[in-house]
Amino acid sequence: MAYESINPYNGERIKHFAEHTDAEVETAVAQAQACFVQWRRTTFADRAAVLSKVALILRSRAEEFAGLITLEMGKLIAESRGEVALSADIIDYYARHGEEFLAPQTIAPHSGEATIESSPIGVLFGIEPWNFPYYQLARFVAPNLMVGNVVMVKHAPSVPQCALAFVALFKEAGAPEGAYTNLFLSNEQAEHLIDDPRIKGVALTGSERAGSVVAAQAGKNLKKSTMELGGSDAFIVLEDAELDKTVEWAVWGRMNNTGQCCVAAKRFIVVDKIADQFIKKFQAALEALTPGDPMNAATTLGPLCSEAALLNLLDQVKRSVGKGARLMMGGGRVNRTGAFMQPSILTDIKKGTPAYLEEFFGPVALFFRVANEEEAIALANDSTYGLGGSVFTADIERGKRVASRIETGMVFVNHPTWTAPELPFGGIKHSGYGHELSSSGIQEFVNKKLVCVVPINAAA
Repeated sequence: MAYESINPYNGERIKHFAEHTDAEVETAVAQAQACFVQWRRTTFADRAAVLSKVALILRSRAEEFAGLITLEMGKLIAESRGEVALSADIIDYYARHGEEFLAPQTIAPHSGEATIESSPIGVLFGIEPWNFPYYQLARFVAPNLMVGNVVMVKHAPSVPQCALAFVALFKEAGAPEGAYTNLFLSNEQAEHLIDDPRIKGVALTGSERAGSVVAAQAGKNLKKSTMELGGSDAFIVLEDAELDKTVEWAVWGRMNNTGQCCVAAKRFIVVDKIADQFIKKFQAALEALTPGDPMNAATTLGPLCSEAALLNLLDQVKRSVGKGARLMMGGGRVNRTGAFMQPSILTDIKKGTPAYLEEFFGPVALFFRVANEEEAIALANDSTYGLGGSVFTADIERGKRVASRIETGMVFVNHPTWTAPELPFGGIKHSGYGHELSSSGIQEFVNKKLVCVVPINAAA
């Protein structure tokens, strides 16, 4: 597996990194295990101090960290700055609230007294994707270090410099050796690591295919796992939606991170009464996007993360058109150097076609016209994915009712699916299981131990 930085803006190969040897992996696991023995005994205040320092350093050197994101995966520089800020917010959030979230819970049994204690379980292994190189790490690492666990991470091969920057960040903030370890692993080595009895839990954010493999491996070893996988979020527009603002959010929801986001708006389901107005405005807004250097603040269309990602998306569009979908705009690569895809819209999408079944990870919008609210709900739910979704309507109570009927882990009213430290993040169906962020995210890899004191003369 090649761990190397390749600038998707111009195809330049910047730096290559060798995989860790089996001996190096063994040394790292032993060090993580030794660190856990000590780290679990530290106070919440000590752990919070390290995390607070991490967040402080991130904010103080935001341009440096943001520039690495844009260099390695092509995110627009303004969005990279936003990711750095969000990552710092998440780390700060757990530093402030971790002890509160893990406080003992008192139960009043029929006889005696009982407490549920929260305690760490050990060394955790995370497999993380390239599309949000720091945010994905922050939401896995911060809560689990606050619990008293330690973490080892296999980051995506295309963002190795981001991976190493985060390791250095935690070291600078005073985290002990072994608390947070990055490993450049082959898939075979990752499999062996999941088998290692010193690894007590596994978390993956990635594709449905990768999730299926890793979940099976963790399950074979009877290890707790969480999976945040793909999504095909519905963006429902009802007839009473405020159209201009809804279109603005539609463009943001589809084009944020050049569409390379699990919770990007992907399926635009619009009630027929306003469908023509919506698609006209939406198409015009996409046509106005300007491709260019993602380091330049004037650029509004960045490249995809890699040439391979671009070719895969082009193939999905081609196969969908071959099965009867109609290309309203775009569909090809931008005529310039780099992994640039034209903003595209597919419509007339029939059930069973690639555009109906698959996740499109890039600037391709899937447009569906429906007669009414009931058809919109039915279509939104007709997906193997269940990560997020959104409903746009002037009637907030109506929006809440529709949201309650959408079969996903998250639904937003009058905003595309998004994330914040205090909001639980997770899906259902083929989008995975488990939660990250909020008070829920810190509870995933915790031993909830019952300590029950019963009077010695109590009845059996």
